[in-house]
Amino acid sequence: MIPAKGYAAQSAETDLAPWNFERREVGANDVQFDVAYCGVCHSDLHQIRNDWFPGIFPMVPGHEIVGKVVKVGNAVTKFKIGDLAAVGCMVDSCRTCENCQNGLEQYCLKGGAPTYNGFEMDRKTPTYGGYSNTIVTNEDFVLKVPEKLDLAATAPLLCAGITTYSPLKHWKVGKGHKLAVLGLGGLGHMGVKFGVAFGAEVTVLSTSPKKEADAKKLGAHNFVVTTDPEQVKVAKNSFDFILDTVSAEHDFSLYLSMLKTDGVHILVGLPSEALKVPPFSIVGGRKSVAGSSIGGIQETQEMLDFCAEHNIVSDIEMIDIKDINTAYERMLKGDVRYRFVIDMATL
Repeated sequence: MIPAKGYAAQSAETDLAPWNFERREVGANDVQFDVAYCGVCHSDLHQIRNDWFPGIFPMVPGHEIVGKVVKVGNAVTKFKIGDLAAVGCMVDSCRTCENCQNGLEQYCLKGGAPTYNGFEMDRKTPTYGGYSNTIVTNEDFVLKVPEKLDLAATAPLLCAGITTYSPLKHWKVGKGHKLAVLGLGGLGHMGVKFGVAFGAEVTVLSTSPKKEADAKKLGAHNFVVTTDPEQVKVAKNSFDFILDTVSAEHDFSLYLSMLKTDGVHILVGLPSEALKVPPFSIVGGRKSVAGSSIGGIQETQEMLDFCAEHNIVSDIEMIDIKDINTAYERMLKGDVRYRFVIDMATL
């Protein structure tokens, strides 16, 4: 076994703290890379607190992981020592179901292996994430990081990036479309960047007027303060798509009223409460409420390559690992522009 160190929550009631554990040995098809940076996702906090479902403890969060390869198995063909590598939200899947066969490993019908707070495909070995110094993953679930991308700012692309890129690609959002991005946080700021890069007219919907300058700086064409009845009135029936990145409870009928006929409200934020969607708000304009998770491995690699081509990375604030619990408190208040990234050299 490989000795590893990281930060873990020992239970849903405890803060993250240093913890030593073991990674598996590098098998024939495995890649080991030392973690240089790990992004901090809102879902990390949800999971260590059991907000969605009971967690597996001790829990080492982190699924926006980048670093440099230090060892490869003797059957590995895609990576060599010294390569830049990344791992996102999953580390394996069944490989055989219809979805896996179609490059949709994120929707594995047998249930894949999440990067943390889950089990390997043997359903016995717990998975531990990127708030750690090193990670071992099957090469098929390791991604290549283009050299030209800033490594630290690339980390959040592995979740916030692909979570917004995938639905925009799936619904073919682009030139001639009016896209609204609801919420301007870790997910939302990436939604704006991709929407603009795809050629859509992008509007940010926010409860906070203070975010308008940032939205425009990120490339948004318009900004609507959703607490202003006049602005909401003007925005009614105007969007082809709403990319909803909000993870708190919110009024779906308000936002559905802003969609055109046949408009799609795409949910990528994950509120803890059940959705309340009034039937008349969707029946009246043949509107759809849809959801999207991350992307498959091939699509995630495509996203990283697209980012390199268009010079897109996340806007980040670097932190020391010892400040992670304070960062969570700030994240809850929306006090981050727009994604925390842990410098793992501080571990």
